[in-house]
Amino acid sequence: MGRKRVLAVVHTVTYGKRLLDVLALLEADFRLQIFFTAPPHAFGDDVPAFLARLGSVVLPWEQATGMTFDLALAAGPRGVEHVNAPLITLPHGANYLKRVAEGAHSGVAGLRRQDLAPGGRLPAAVGVPHRDELRELARTCPEALPLAHVLGDPVHDRITASLSLRAAYRRALGLGEGQKLVVAVSTWGAHSSFGRFDALLPRLICELPAARYRTALLVHPNVWAGHGAYQVRSWLSRCVHLGMGIVPPEADWRSVLIAADWIIGDHGSVTLYGTLTGAPILLAAAPEHEINPASPAATLAAQAPRLSPTHPLADQLAYVSREYRAEEYAPISSRITSEPGRFNRNTRRLMYGLLGIGQPAHEPVTVPLPDPLPPAGWVRGRGEALA
Repeated sequence: MGRKRVLAVVHTVTYGKRLLDVLALLEADFRLQIFFTAPPHAFGDDVPAFLARLGSVVLPWEQATGMTFDLALAAGPRGVEHVNAPLITLPHGANYLKRVAEGAHSGVAGLRRQDLAPGGRLPAAVGVPHRDELRELARTCPEALPLAHVLGDPVHDRITASLSLRAAYRRALGLGEGQKLVVAVSTWGAHSSFGRFDALLPRLICELPAARYRTALLVHPNVWAGHGAYQVRSWLSRCVHLGMGIVPPEADWRSVLIAADWIIGDHGSVTLYGTLTGAPILLAAAPEHEINPASPAATLAAQAPRLSPTHPLADQLAYVSREYRAEEYAPISSRITSEPGRFNRNTRRLMYGLLGIGQPAHEPVTVPLPDPLPPAGWVRGRGEALA
């Protein structure tokens, strides 16, 4: 039986995780065969292991670019002009948050001409999460505007579909009665909160009593790939020994975020997704020159309290809890997507339309997130193992 061939172009672990949410919409369809490939990328060293864990059919990049496919999916632009297939491009994070200053190539990452039409070749479809992005698209690459589809955001939908399971996620993490969870989040780059972890981590360990608080770190996979897993674990080894939980790059961080009582973050996607959870947010870093001023990250940076180096951390956490108003963050989280709850419906329709075959005759369900595993560092540390 002839099958339609679908290619997933996985540049990095972050891109791969985003594509897995999309590929789930093609499950159980015997008319399709999914292939994966990994183009060269500066942060792609962990991709082969990521794909091996999936048990997927992986084609070498040179072979994949010499073949023809019925559909291709990519969450990053590098090299995709060499793919012979109708291509859907998607953002790999929340909205389009980062501003890039690269001379003639300056602009909003993901919405610049070289991002939308690498090598001068336009894709078959450009998926965007919010209708407001169409204005920037019309300005930077107007020829891509007719190809744009407002699809929504899969992470937004998975998180909102899972909020009612918060208590179950906390039990799965081993949080005891009355224990509070502080999640420190970092994107990548010199101005991310990871660049300030040498000052923040000792405070998380020394200022928060172990009987009341658990701490977990969510560090962008590009940090792990750029510095190497050995180096990151080496930097954080003392923290693990003292009981801090490190969420590895291959783990699903979204249920950990839902379980948080506080989020200490920066200008990255994970911090923005944190506005969906109801947890008060403290910003450890928010470099104005790296933030798209039209994005919800800019609004969050102007509104969320900034971490103070001089006041006790526990006092700051108590303060932001007292001051937190969910209604003040609702306009920020609503900018993540203008199609809340409809990513699966919109994206499946687009994919099957390009494939030229009918969709399965059932509603594409948004599946709640699975229980998280306790991160490394919680099994041992501060002289006490979790139950």
